[in-house]
Amino acid sequence: MQARTVSIALLSLSLGSGIVLAQPAPALQPSTPMPWAYAVNTPGLNLPAASGPQHVPDSPLELVFPRDRFSPPDWHPEDHPAMPAIVATGHAPQIMACAYCHLPNGQGRPENSSLAGLSADYIKQQLADYRAGLRKSAEPQMSPPSLMQAIGLNTTAAEAEQAASYFASLQPRRWIRVVETAKVPESVVSGWMYIAKDGGGTEAIGKRILEMPEDLERTELRDARSSFVAYVPVGSIARGKQLATGNGGKSTACNACHGADLRGLGPVPRLAGRSPSYLARQLYDLQTANRKGLWSPLMATVVAKLSPEDMLALAAYIASLEP
Repeated sequence: MQARTVSIALLSLSLGSGIVLAQPAPALQPSTPMPWAYAVNTPGLNLPAASGPQHVPDSPLELVFPRDRFSPPDWHPEDHPAMPAIVATGHAPQIMACAYCHLPNGQGRPENSSLAGLSADYIKQQLADYRAGLRKSAEPQMSPPSLMQAIGLNTTAAEAEQAASYFASLQPRRWIRVVETAKVPESVVSGWMYIAKDGGGTEAIGKRILEMPEDLERTELRDARSSFVAYVPVGSIARGKQLATGNGGKSTACNACHGADLRGLGPVPRLAGRSPSYLARQLYDLQTANRKGLWSPLMATVVAKLSPEDMLALAAYIASLEP
């Protein structure tokens, strides 16, 4: 197992490089039984953003940092079609660029959603649900869902159509490397994601998933080719497969709605290969009625009997699948 830490000069406290927020107040007690899925920034961790000309592997570009949420870096423009304005730049001051959080290739990060290849109808419905206040997080200290509520409120129908069509046109790829292990790096949270603690050792994984950047420096520079590793407890993938196929006696088989390979079916979203942190949050948010959009009632009986350990196992298994 390898965990990489980098100089604090290449880190930022907020949603990513270029936006430095005020130092946070001490965190409240976690609001969910799965705090590992709802990464809340470590109190007092105030790290400066990258500055000056920067480079990443496999890109000839030199981009200057810091950059704000309306000018996300696009290191590999050859990897995707031309981005519509709402994706590439958003419009200030109400709507940040979609590509800032979800990346130009739509792969996303643990604190948000992978959008690549989801149906345009599904993406538009989620924006409508955010606009209507039907989607929120069970953890009020986690800011990205609140940002999506604001974006939903301020996005026009035309902008929603443009963004949804763009992300639906993208091809999802393997983005999460799932590793079963008993030990994981000691970690802290910056930018709403787990990173290896500077000078830290290892600790027992316990009953959690620890999802981290494969290369923190590249991730903080928002390199859309820099992916993630998810450490999961030993045996969780097999347990999750049992639950996902309906053999655990607690839930309906996932493929009944999400397709035989869990790669989506019509407006029903793809699950395979997505962030396990994100998947676990959605299961818990659905169970607790924090997520109650148009299609959420279809999930009510599916999630009703799931324990936090069940959700962990399901997320680990589904994330391990080929997207």
